[in-house]
Amino acid sequence: MFEEIPTARPETPLLDQVNAPADLRAFKKEQLPTLVRELREFMLYSVGQTGGHFGAGLGVVELTVALHYLYNTPEDRIVWDVGHQAYPHKILTGRREALLNIRQENGISGFPKRDESEYDTFGVGHSSTSIGAALGMSLAARQLKTGRKAVAIIGDGAMSAGMAFEALNHAGDVKADMLVILNDNEMSISKPVGALSSYFARIWASKTYDHIREGGRKVFSGLPSALELARKAEEHMKGMVSPGMMFEEPRL
Repeated sequence: MFEEIPTARPETPLLDQVNAPADLRAFKKEQLPTLVRELREFMLYSVGQTGGHFGAGLGVVELTVALHYLYNTPEDRIVWDVGHQAYPHKILTGRREALLNIRQENGISGFPKRDESEYDTFGVGHSSTSIGAALGMSLAARQLKTGRKAVAIIGDGAMSAGMAFEALNHAGDVKADMLVILNDNEMSISKPVGALSSYFARIWASKTYDHIREGGRKVFSGLPSALELARKAEEHMKGMVSPGMMFEEPRL
C-alpha cells in the first residue's frame, strides 16, 4: 500500500519539539507512536517538495526513533549504510527545516556528512562500509575505555558485498561490542544480483518452510511448553539453512 504524499505541510506538534535526540528521549514511550506518525508525514511532505529517496527512509522511521531513544547519541555512534535510510535521522538531529532544501543548491546533503552534523558519524556514498566503520569506532571505544556503543544499519543490497562480510568476520574474531542491523528492505538502487541475493529471496519464499512452521504452530498452540520447544527447534533448524546463521554464529 502506497503512502499518500501530503500537498500541505502536516501538523506535527510532537515532532516540532524535537531539535535533538535528547528532546526525543524526554518523551514517554506512549508518545512515540504519535511521533512516528508525524515523522513519516513530515518526511513525505518534505521530500515531495524537493525530490529524493522515499522508500528507504520510510522503512526505518520506527527504527530511527528507537535507536535515538535507546542510545545516547551523538556519544554513541549510529552508522547508516549508503545514506538513503538517513532522512528520518536528519529530521531528528536538528535538520527538520533544512530537509525542505535537501539535495538543492546550498541545501543539506542527501547522505550522512560529518561536517554537516555531529550525529553523522561517517560520511557515506558507496555501499557496504557501515559495518567496518562501526567496527573501527567500537574498537576505538574499547581502547579508550569510554563505554561508547556503535550500531551499523545495512540494507540487504549492501549486505551482499565482500567488504561487509570481511568486517563481520573481523568483528566476530575480536568480539567487538557493536550491533549490526540487517534492514532487508529490497531498496537497492538497481536489482541485487548474485548467489547470496538469490538465496535470501528463495529461503523466505519457500512454501515448504512456511507450511512446516504454520502447521507446527497449530499443532502445539494448546501446549505452551511444547510450543516453546518447537520454537527453539525452529530457530536451530532455521540457523542451519538461513542467512541468520551468518550473524548468530560469529557471536557479534
